[in-house]
Amino acid sequence: MVQTLAAAGELRRDLQRELTYDGLRAAEAKGNKGGRRPAIPADKTDHVRTSSHLGGQSIPSLAREYAVSRGAVRTAVADLLPDYTVVDLNAPAPELLAPSICRARSPTSYARPT
Repeated sequence: MVQTLAAAGELRRDLQRELTYDGLRAAEAKGNKGGRRPAIPADKTDHVRTSSHLGGQSIPSLAREYAVSRGAVRTAVADLLPDYTVVDLNAPAPELLAPSICRARSPTSYARPT
């Protein structure tokens, strides 16, 4: 019995691996490549920094222009981004939900919350 269950699990794992490799090969055949997107080249980092800070270009548009991830652009301009967000001191405080509304129910409890 145990050997049968182990064989079924191994078959399932092998099938999943085969489907994964089939998908990777199909993506490669279409021209897609996997893995992490490249970082911004060192010789273009200064241009990215001036475009974002002085040029007013957004992070997503810079990422598309240089074919890198938005995270790579954020890393390149990290010291230009603000460390904090501006808080309006005159803004009203957000309303908090009552604790009885936020209480989670156990799936085994049949009593309705009060």
